[in-house]
Amino acid sequence: MAFVAAPSAAAPALPTPKDFVSYLDLECFKTDPYQPPAVGLTLRHLNPVLDGLPIEQVTLGTREQLCVPVAKNNVIPPPGVLDFVRFVDLACYRVVTPAPGKALVLSHLNPVLQDLPRTEVVLGRAEQLCVPVAKNGVVPPTEVMQLVQHIDLLCYGITPNTPMNRALNLRQLNPVLTNQIPPATVRVIDARQLCVPMQKGGDVITPEVLRVVRWVDLEKFDVVAPAIAPVTLSLRHLNPVLGSLPPERATLTGAVQLGVPVAKNGQVPPG
Repeated sequence: MAFVAAPSAAAPALPTPKDFVSYLDLECFKTDPYQPPAVGLTLRHLNPVLDGLPIEQVTLGTREQLCVPVAKNNVIPPPGVLDFVRFVDLACYRVVTPAPGKALVLSHLNPVLQDLPRTEVVLGRAEQLCVPVAKNGVVPPTEVMQLVQHIDLLCYGITPNTPMNRALNLRQLNPVLTNQIPPATVRVIDARQLCVPMQKGGDVITPEVLRVVRWVDLEKFDVVAPAIAPVTLSLRHLNPVLGSLPPERATLTGAVQLGVPVAKNGQVPPG
């Protein structure tokens, strides 16, 4: 399938790290399993809180999820932020790494969840690598692509699995899904993973983009969600390091998790 650039009225400037990250909520849908070519990757931590952790070596395993941007309780990202957030689609593949055992204090950044208390977690083994993709051949506009193609998140299991116990209404933001998956209320339950930004070996990130993507930390919670009619999509990798991988067919079979933005150890994204 040929790539088609999504229309853009005007070239938006990069949002500040705080504005971008604070409104990045991803609903993660279970997909039918797909095994990509066994690509080995070298991953380096980008966030300053974790830059003392070692470089990780992983091999892409089975695709398990597709995580797509949503708004919570009809709180829509501001226009200059929505231009970017709506194109953050991440396919998540099984990986395995040793457990760093690092303790962190997490605090919520999204305005809808500001009243939730801070929680302390310990990082276990990495379980997934989530990488940027385009759906059905619709790629972000050029100025948006320069940012979203470099969002690679390594998701570590965390303990304890503190429940959020909150009902949230989720509305799709990406243009490919807004007419396919209706708004729905989900019950957000146990915390399951912390997904942190990484740089893949061979990926060149400009200083302007690095300034934003290094702050993308998402805490993933399990959700209980209404059933959906299966949605079948074509996926194509956006990051240059994985650009030679073949297109994938993915059928979404139900929402299973919600990733919400957090700060680690009180270090809030600048802006």
